[in-house]
Amino acid sequence: MEYYSLNHNAKEVSFLKAVRNGLAPDRGLYFPKEIPRLESNFFTKLHQYSNHEIALQVIRPYIGNDIPTKELEKIIEATLSFDFPLIEITNNIATLELFHGPTLAFKDVGARFMARCLSYANKTQKNEALTVLVATSGDTGGAVADGFFKVKGIKVVILYPKGKVSELQEKQLTTLGENVTALEVDGTFDDCQDMVKSAFIDVELFSKVALTSANSINVARWLPQMFYYFFAYKNRPNPNKKLVVSVPSGNFGNICAGLLAQKMGLPIDHFIASTNINDTVPNYLESGNYTPKKSMQTLSNAMDVGDPSNFIRIQKIFNNDFFKLKRMLSGYSYTDKETLKALKEIYSLNNYIADPHGAVGYLGLKEFIETQEVPDDYQGIFLETAHPIKFSDAVESTLKTKITLPNPIKDLLNRNKTSLPISNYEDLKEFLIKN
Repeated sequence: MEYYSLNHNAKEVSFLKAVRNGLAPDRGLYFPKEIPRLESNFFTKLHQYSNHEIALQVIRPYIGNDIPTKELEKIIEATLSFDFPLIEITNNIATLELFHGPTLAFKDVGARFMARCLSYANKTQKNEALTVLVATSGDTGGAVADGFFKVKGIKVVILYPKGKVSELQEKQLTTLGENVTALEVDGTFDDCQDMVKSAFIDVELFSKVALTSANSINVARWLPQMFYYFFAYKNRPNPNKKLVVSVPSGNFGNICAGLLAQKMGLPIDHFIASTNINDTVPNYLESGNYTPKKSMQTLSNAMDVGDPSNFIRIQKIFNNDFFKLKRMLSGYSYTDKETLKALKEIYSLNNYIADPHGAVGYLGLKEFIETQEVPDDYQGIFLETAHPIKFSDAVESTLKTKITLPNPIKDLLNRNKTSLPISNYEDLKEFLIKN
């Protein structure tokens, strides 16, 4: 499998080279040269396979010969070492919980998979020391910090917006030390992301520091997210109904992976991009005009993205055909007030405690199903992307209940935060060169 830049001004590269580069030299996102189709009998027999077997079949075509099958099996086994339970909320709505990994966020899968791919590459190739540079709006930083913690030959530098992530999220990315450094940016997530992108096209910086990205712009972070949709299809409660999946969306890597899985043959009938008031994509689906805007802070902070990087990949999946895309993807946006109301509604249905991101996903799913001619024809699944404990202040005060503290969090609260403040790209560049 070869990967090419969506800016079409860089050489094609193999999987591991694309992973190591992060962004292509022309600042474009890498995209697979072809999208493989899986055999139809694979889907009819999906319930017979383990999650590890499913993941191997899904990801192997994208790896090519870069990682032998036996090694890839080990990477998958280490990556998917926790459960992905599907919980029914109503007769036709369920949620797929993606927060049972070590940092209680869906991004654990991509971060762990990428770290293990790079670890394999470092053991088998004579690579120079590598710095993983990543911007986070909430959960990415913690997942990347944990996934790459103490990985030999790799340093991790995380940029996060000051005062715009939850206390637990900040603790996860600022308390590990060792090979992980957190940079606290006086700005928004979009500012952090712009700094990361600027670093990747800085010729002087690249001559001194070997960089890669661990945001979902990196193919090894993006592609493993396809697994979720195969697990959802395998365990769906109503197999005879049309399956529609609602994805809380910020940088649009997760839903992009779902649309890629569907392109491989996975029988999902429709996707919903559920966002907070950072509604660039829902507006585009309504008007046909893509107009990025400055991100605004919300309760569902991991979705506070005004110019989602991965949307260009979604457009490529549909060969930039707006009408084909619109037939397969709907978009809805919601305020914090509507999000809190949804938390109460979900809790009233079966005592299920969602987080603000999942609540937004629920709202999008509910709105889509209610607008269909025959709502009962649909089985809806929304993704729960983070444990509600990460947003305990908002969730507990809204639901008037206490959330049980998960084991990975208990010792985290007593750790001391260590971060370095930066204001602009020059600060970042100076830090990277000095370190």
